[in-house]
Amino acid sequence: MNQANFNPNFITVPNGSFFGFPYAVEEADIVFLPVPWDVTTSYREGAANGPQAILDASAQLDLYDFDLPQAWQTRCGTIPINSDIQDQNQAMRAIAKEIIEYLETGGNVDDEAIAQQLATVNRASKGFLNQWVYTQGLELLDQGKLVGLVGGDHSVPLGLMEALAERHKEYGILQIDAHADLREAYEGFTYSHASIMYNAMKIPQISPLVQVGIRDVCEEEMAMVRGDRRIVMFDDWQLKANAYEGITWGTQCQEIISNLPEKVYISFDIDGLNPSYCPHTGTPVPGGLEFNEAIYLLRSLVKAGKKIIGFDLCEVAPGDDEWDGNVGARVLYKLACYMGWK
Repeated sequence: MNQANFNPNFITVPNGSFFGFPYAVEEADIVFLPVPWDVTTSYREGAANGPQAILDASAQLDLYDFDLPQAWQTRCGTIPINSDIQDQNQAMRAIAKEIIEYLETGGNVDDEAIAQQLATVNRASKGFLNQWVYTQGLELLDQGKLVGLVGGDHSVPLGLMEALAERHKEYGILQIDAHADLREAYEGFTYSHASIMYNAMKIPQISPLVQVGIRDVCEEEMAMVRGDRRIVMFDDWQLKANAYEGITWGTQCQEIISNLPEKVYISFDIDGLNPSYCPHTGTPVPGGLEFNEAIYLLRSLVKAGKKIIGFDLCEVAPGDDEWDGNVGARVLYKLACYMGWK
């Protein structure tokens, strides 16, 4: 199907591209990069199936956007889901589960009994997955594309963040999440889903990191937040308290945005939303943003003149129905619309 034959009012014909868009990667302005990987998931696996679940559900989405009525004309292409990553994920996930089970029975990450297994997983995460995402991201950026990564667990966007650092002297991260993800090598996994922002803060071009919706953290993470001026946390408890005391969400969004530079990368963990929207995500936490609150924040960001230079959407995991994929597809569409805002 080509653009001339594409009718946004008609049934979407599944074609391997998100939302059934007719654009090849070569002619696209925005490219979706699916990464089916959840090796280090520490509670409930399934995020590796997120890209396919979102892809399937995206065919049911109506394409009219109330902010950008002609958003469907933004040329969005899709990199096919990579079967090699799926195969490697399956192999490494089996090893990671053995490590986690060992730790849950009282073992220590420094024990020699799991040293070789940990090294295997960490090599695969860095040398295979992170390098693949970095290479793919850099190639697309060199072609003048904007990149939206579709995870996968929250460990997967590090390579894209590194690629963006090759092309931008400075940018900030807006993280929507239930978790701070500032743990150092959680469970011994250097590139754990719980360590993505700890690793991101090693990239000198990133400043600041603005976290929104956080409500599940450890003392070590809070110590890092207090000790690093680049990190600004808007925890869910304070956001709700402000609302109960009469501070509007619009006012709170303006304060959040005021901490961000002109160029912004959005890291959207679906568990940043109330878990009624994402019940099968790996580590659901009560509380969180309502769907429209999150969308209003993104809308306010672009209306404030900030430029979205890339994004990831992670931790969508399908259940026994299409609800999680449905919500993920709608978040993905809004992220793409706002990144393409002109």
